[in-house]
Amino acid sequence: MKIAIIKLSSLGDIVHSMVVLQFMKKYQPNLEISWIVEKKFKGVLEGNPNINQIHTVNLQKIKRTKSIKLLTMELSRIKNFGNFDLVIDFQGLIKTAIVAKFLSTKKIVGFDWHSVRESFASLVYSQKVNIGYDQNTIIRYTKLASEALNINITMDDLKSKEPYLFSFSEVLVPQNFYIVFIIGSTWQSRNYPKEKFVQIANALKKQCLVVWGSDEEKQNAYWMEGESKYIKVMPELNLDELKFVVGHASLLIGNDTGPSHMSWALNIPSIVIFGPTPPERLFQTDINLAIKSHSKINHWKLNKNDFSIKDIRVNAIIEMAQKLIKY
Repeated sequence: MKIAIIKLSSLGDIVHSMVVLQFMKKYQPNLEISWIVEKKFKGVLEGNPNINQIHTVNLQKIKRTKSIKLLTMELSRIKNFGNFDLVIDFQGLIKTAIVAKFLSTKKIVGFDWHSVRESFASLVYSQKVNIGYDQNTIIRYTKLASEALNINITMDDLKSKEPYLFSFSEVLVPQNFYIVFIIGSTWQSRNYPKEKFVQIANALKKQCLVVWGSDEEKQNAYWMEGESKYIKVMPELNLDELKFVVGHASLLIGNDTGPSHMSWALNIPSIVIFGPTPPERLFQTDINLAIKSHSKINHWKLNKNDFSIKDIRVNAIIEMAQKLIKY
């Protein structure tokens, strides 16, 4: 059976949803899986043996040119690859539902009206899956995949998952213990203060590598390096190099953002710091921990002006990190 998964963005959501691939193939080995993704995120999918074909769409160019013709051309190219027996829309947006409808006249599966961020998207789906929007992100994706394929991805499956991000790069990193700091995100209110990252490094007394993705993050990273002998700034990394650095780390500490969630996908110990976003975005394990500020979360309408992350105690993170180091 040929199926298409639609998850165009963002990095963290793509990483989270990729976990279902190994179990889809486990329970239905003959599946031929295509993944439709925004061009800039293709690198995170590459190398996964459970994906038969990666198809990209250049949404940035389409938005910039406002060209419906360009979008139609890109989707036609994907459709010409072959008829899909099943399309699963993991994103649940009107734009992804439109993509799903364009690609298939057969079976389209997605979240139902009450379970999806943009409810009108559900009108396109021939099979609708109900699970609360405030439920754990990983559980939502596994239920969607399970019901779409009539399989049962269990909690035991998730707890014993194999790492599912793969890198072809080699980056110069310490040969022994090192910690990765993820200091940036898409919102300022999601960023733990750089001064507190410095305090963490000085308390743990371990080599800490700071990765960055913007000029502002780079500037903050070099400020941190100047404040602690334990901190080193990494050069700019592409997605494949980032997978390598995270995958060889001993511990990751970072904000709620895509690179931080790579740690769970790679079975690397981690502490993800949550302020204005819900900790349900992390599937917590003995080695993958979340720490949340005191603020209340409305899952349907996140508050970008909630800066409560800055109030999370440094010592609380240090204590969690020390336990993971000894684990």
